[in-house]
Amino acid sequence: MIKGSCLCGKVRYTYQGEIEEMAMCHCSQCRKAQGVAYATNSPVDTGKLEFTGTEFIKEFQSNELKVRAFCSNCGSPLYSARSDMPDKRRLRVGTIETPFTCEKRYHIYADSIAGWHEITDQYPKYQEMP
Repeated sequence: MIKGSCLCGKVRYTYQGEIEEMAMCHCSQCRKAQGVAYATNSPVDTGKLEFTGTEFIKEFQSNELKVRAFCSNCGSPLYSARSDMPDKRRLRVGTIETPFTCEKRYHIYADSIAGWHEITDQYPKYQEMP
């Protein structure tokens, strides 16, 4: 079981599954939403993800298909969700508290990389979602 929370701890979650892949997204929306060079996300099954403190979860509609969820108290990004993929959430990996390993890692929207950042690892790079 995977456990995680926002920075202030008002929102907590458990995931009854494994982190099977991690996408490091370099798109400008993720950079702005996270305030970093890229966001690291993991697609997880919605049915296996349970939250407490849901009254603190605020969702922002970032485009016609996608919401970005965050804690309304501390601002920690938690997940994104697409209306055309109701069975998946893209969990923000930085909120995970449980130790885990994940070998399947890759960069997406690598052509949108921040001008001040350089990708120096060996993980695959894609111009969009694989």
